[in-house]
Amino acid sequence: MDMDLTPILGVAGVGRLSTAQLPEFINQTHTGPDPGNLLMQMCQVLLALGQDEFALEMQTRALMHRRLYRVAGHSSPTVRLLALMGPGTMTDNTPLDFVVDRSPVRLDLLFVTLDQDLPEEIPDHDVLIVAIGESARDEPLLARLERLLADWPRPVLNRPERIGRCARDIACELLTHAPGLLIPPTRRIARDQRHPPRFPATIRPVDTHAGKGLEKIETQAQFEAYLDEHSEAAYYLSDFIDYRSRDGLFRKYRIALIDGRPYVCHLAVSEHWIVHYRSAGMQHSGEKRLEEAAVMRSFERDFAFRHAAALRAIADGLGLDYVVIDCAESRDGQLLLFEADIRGWIHASDPTELFPYKPRIMQKAFDAFVAMLRHRLPAH
Repeated sequence: MDMDLTPILGVAGVGRLSTAQLPEFINQTHTGPDPGNLLMQMCQVLLALGQDEFALEMQTRALMHRRLYRVAGHSSPTVRLLALMGPGTMTDNTPLDFVVDRSPVRLDLLFVTLDQDLPEEIPDHDVLIVAIGESARDEPLLARLERLLADWPRPVLNRPERIGRCARDIACELLTHAPGLLIPPTRRIARDQRHPPRFPATIRPVDTHAGKGLEKIETQAQFEAYLDEHSEAAYYLSDFIDYRSRDGLFRKYRIALIDGRPYVCHLAVSEHWIVHYRSAGMQHSGEKRLEEAAVMRSFERDFAFRHAAALRAIADGLGLDYVVIDCAESRDGQLLLFEADIRGWIHASDPTELFPYKPRIMQKAFDAFVAMLRHRLPAH
């Protein structure tokens, strides 16, 4: 049904507020009559400030009032998108407000849980997208959504039965023999499975991201010590592949696969084998930014052209309408895949005085997402 919802500002919108504007915005938020909107808006503010623990507290309280929220956006939207979300932070769900920010898309967020039925009233929409990422925690929820969405009356993107393919061990199994693609052999182990891996290896707890708990181990003693120091029940164990370039630096590409086509979102150049964009110091190095700019501008005719077969194999193997991959180039020129995840953060929020080349290039990805939504609309 059509529903008139008072919009809240998403994390992307909050991030545009200046230090001077933010206190006034918070004061205005507290004058609203809707306690659910107030709490969910504070959740978005706290997420933008990196205060995830407090954000989750606000979110939990908001969801006690209601589970449906509209993100402030275009005044005259031409596409209505309903996203199914799980409780959590930006690392648990697709950060869609960054993808559709300033586009003619109306974004509604419906939070779903394993122990609650869908609400009787759902806002009418043109397309539904499952935004809940792959995790052991949400595996039962995705299985339930598979049944609920089997006969959904609107087009469904990122069907829940396919999201589990992003698990590191499953993706490895699916894509091992893809042409031009190198993926480190990866298996999931329980903490009591202490069979010696092949060294060097990497290990990380299951359901962790951003390098949390990720270490390289080179001896059985290091392997045993790692398990003794960590309390998680399960881990991913992978062969370590040295992907240093000839200059001794490590380069990691973030690419969005949208409707099967690749769009570059960043290149991070780092001295360390664990590469994250912020810790790589891109904001402090003009030389690194010049390289990123060149790579992003030439992406379609260079990187994407060289690795077309491997990128197509990833898109086909995962079968997801929207997914983000982190990858590199191996020393022998293959595409080295680290991770595939619908929760990968793509955005155009870097300061333009340092990254003037990014807005135009990122707009290609955002436009492709909107085009995909429109392509799914039923013909009239």
